Amino acid sequence: MDLDIVANEPKMEKDYSGATKELLVEVEQLAGGGQLREALDKLHGLEKKTRAAADLWSTTQLLERMVQACGDAGEWVMLEQEVATMAKKYGQMKQAIAKMVQKAMEYVDKTPDEATRVELIEALRAVTEGKIHVEVERARLTRMRVAIYEQHGRIKEACDTLQEIQVETYGSMDRREKTDFILEQMRLCLAKRDYIRMAIIGRKINPKYFQHEGTEDLKLRFYELMIQYDLHEENYLEVCRHYNQVYTTKGVSEDADKWRPVLERIVLFLVLSPFDNEQSDMLHRVKQDHNLEKLELHAQLVKSFTTAELMRWPAVEAVYGSSFRASDVFSGQTEEGAKRWMALRDRVIEHNIRVVAKYYSRATIARLTELLDLGADDAEAFLSKAVVAGTIYARIDRPAGVVCFSKPREGEDQLNAWASDVSKLLSLVEKTTHLIAKEEIVHKIARAI
Repeated sequence: MDLDIVANEPKMEKDYSGATKELLVEVEQLAGGGQLREALDKLHGLEKKTRAAADLWSTTQLLERMVQACGDAGEWVMLEQEVATMAKKYGQMKQAIAKMVQKAMEYVDKTPDEATRVELIEALRAVTEGKIHVEVERARLTRMRVAIYEQHGRIKEACDTLQEIQVETYGSMDRREKTDFILEQMRLCLAKRDYIRMAIIGRKINPKYFQHEGTEDLKLRFYELMIQYDLHEENYLEVCRHYNQVYTTKGVSEDADKWRPVLERIVLFLVLSPFDNEQSDMLHRVKQDHNLEKLELHAQLVKSFTTAELMRWPAVEAVYGSSFRASDVFSGQTEEGAKRWMALRDRVIEHNIRVVAKYYSRATIARLTELLDLGADDAEAFLSKAVVAGTIYARIDRPAGVVCFSKPREGEDQLNAWASDVSKLLSLVEKTTHLIAKEEIVHKIARAI
């Protein structure tokens, strides 16, 4: 961006660098002697000439010295006035303004109290407003202001202020800093409980960027925020995907103390996810992970969900209850934990329904309730959900009290099946005829010999 600014600056007409160096020495003496106003007057006089002559280096040096003189003297109001006045001067060069603002930002942390710091930040934000050549400086100043809002618990103001900055459009900002800024916007949206805006902002980050060297910390922050969002939305399969991204991160996968809790959560949120092809595929891939063997209970749970055998909920509760209810995922101390534990019960029942549909073509409702450990109404409700979701086929004959799991064939399918069977039959007849003829020929040759 600086190169673009320099390219757009007017051509220098006269070099004032010698005069500037001499004046800076004189100003140093005046400022050191407490004659700040005299020092500023001399700087203003030469600055007017260097600006008119488009001497970028000299103008930049003079503007920075004005800021330094006011900041070192602790004249904060004067510092704000000088920056605002110099930025509005006719023909002022963009890069000179940028350097002046950067110099003034160095004194933000040197202010004596918070009120003075806020005034200086707001003054600099006003100077940089609407100016592309200082957009990065404005973004950094905004983060300073937001940090102060957050210290006082004013989350709404902090979030709204940070949303004003659209860093994704900044070509002059480093990509890492840009990503860090967007992550901060996401964090504040979560703190404000603005989940819709958080999801929109999250799409501004391309996960492929995290494949670059030195982005591991940003990657972990991003997926931690996305996990919080999808937990709120109860989108457990997405939560599992996010944890899987964390699990495959080099710094996590190489440390057993880090990957163990992550892999545990992958398993738990995976079994909590409603059944579909994607969930089933991911569950089988997790089952092949060698690290899963080191997590005995979780490995046993994955095996149960990938085996076509019934899982009786009382037995599941007895085996996993004491261990899993102590974790933060199923904690009985929180409403979310209790809700997820009931969701696990639903997933177990749905698994059992799929198993029953696989082995039974017809079953009475009484037998079904016995297999599922449910009442008739609950069994019918779960069965209906599975049919609507498309995971099984079933039809209930209430008067007869029978559930049919065999899908009837349509006329065209039935005819195709018959045609296939007839074709196979004719093929067998032809093959048999051929073999009989072959045996007769062999027998005749044997008799002739």
